[in-house]
Amino acid sequence: MKKIILIICFAIIYSCNDHRKVDKNITTTNIETKTLEGAWKLVSYINYGEDGTADTILSSNTNKQIKMYSKTKVMWSRTRIFDTIDWFAYGDYTVKDGILVEILDYGSKSMNEVIKEKTEFVFNVDIEENKFSQTEIDSLGHPIYSENYIRLE
Repeated sequence: MKKIILIICFAIIYSCNDHRKVDKNITTTNIETKTLEGAWKLVSYINYGEDGTADTILSSNTNKQIKMYSKTKVMWSRTRIFDTIDWFAYGDYTVKDGILVEILDYGSKSMNEVIKEKTEFVFNVDIEENKFSQTEIDSLGHPIYSENYIRLE
């Protein structure tokens, strides 16, 4: 009888250990897929009004934006067919606790004018496996605008 109880105890302990390993692997896999590393295409832009309204602008062939992230670097470019101004920038970025911080080093002539005044851009970020949204928040905690991207690779 003691042998049977001992065998049952070992079987329970063994099965519990295997279950924990599977859960750890699932958690690790989910964390690894939530990264900004890769190439992203802007699919929509949302302007938030002071009254709480939201105006969504969809991307099109005449208004494109691509962002590329490595482990620590970001580069983005925008083209608007109807506009002769070039837009691109390059710099460093970090993501921590749902906050994306981009610190831009340089960009196109028009973007360098912006960078002279402000190099650090802070966003709330929501990252999923194949899409992410970055939202700029004002000093009162209200959203100003959001950019919504899908993963290209």
